[in-house]
Amino acid sequence: MVPAVDIGLPLRPPTPATVADGSVIGSGRVLLAAPRGYCAGVDRAVIAVEKALERYGSPVYVRKQIVHNVHVVKRLEEQGAVFVDEVDEVPPGAHIVFSAHGVSPAVVRAAAERGLQAIDATCPLVTKVHREAVRFARDDKQILLIGHHGHEEVEGTMGEAPERTILVGSPEEADTVEVSDPENLVWLSQTTLSVDETMETVRRLRARFPNLADPPSDDICYATQNRQVAVKKVAPDADVVLVVGSANSSNSVRLVEVALENGAERAYRIDDASELDPAWLAGAGSVGVSSGASVPERLVEELLATLAGHGFGSVEEVRTAEEDLVFSLPRELRRTASGAQDPRALGGRS
Repeated sequence: MVPAVDIGLPLRPPTPATVADGSVIGSGRVLLAAPRGYCAGVDRAVIAVEKALERYGSPVYVRKQIVHNVHVVKRLEEQGAVFVDEVDEVPPGAHIVFSAHGVSPAVVRAAAERGLQAIDATCPLVTKVHREAVRFARDDKQILLIGHHGHEEVEGTMGEAPERTILVGSPEEADTVEVSDPENLVWLSQTTLSVDETMETVRRLRARFPNLADPPSDDICYATQNRQVAVKKVAPDADVVLVVGSANSSNSVRLVEVALENGAERAYRIDDASELDPAWLAGAGSVGVSSGASVPERLVEELLATLAGHGFGSVEEVRTAEEDLVFSLPRELRRTASGAQDPRALGGRS
């Protein structure tokens, strides 16, 4: 038995609740996956926008959503951030933050030509993939990039070597993708994919192209992998799994898929507790809970409080890994106006 975790709610035997049709919701427990929520790259990006607002004042412009979470974006908008789709929407000379998902060299050039003061909040793990793409293209490799069509991270990575990169969007696409040089291939991946699906895509690619080379290290980020492993642990013992995260959050959507593939009878993604349908809990003895890497912990706490109101007040944390990675803030924000090192230069919340 894993220990109960104190979340500020009474860990008491739950009392039954009823849904609109009068049926009784099964009393039971919450299995709280850990790690969950904010990763180091997300924390760094959000703090970057906050620090830019502190230093330069409002407005600070952000290209695309800084991270894929509607609540985070709304809170930063309330503080004075202005989110735009492209740099040509930003007044010349203004400050602009590039999102955690990264941008292509063309976007960087467009910002410079407009005289914008750019702050690059790209996750360092995404930057690693960009550098790999540049290096492999320089070595005249053809790159098979495994990722989702239209995702901002994919667009940024492909922009590093568009003439040398082919996008493979699924295992099924691996069966049909056409390459010009099958003896000179390497694969890279978006950082927020399902580990299992990515490996299946690689397996199918290698069945067709035996000389396909691997990247020097895993491209799927540590946080994505850790959250998927935790959900895999929770799913077999949960009648329902709830994943807090926005619809455009790739890693949140993948957590729902991972839960269903690993024993959960039902799994749902919700932006916050207000989207919980009590009917989902009918007959459940246990509810698994996790959250994507761009989700503030307060949204999970609100969901736990709501679940307690429906008779699920006993919370057990299921932890599969510890995370202590911290990324430095973008170099433009590491020093105070006086030139001293900023106390939050290493990221992380004080």
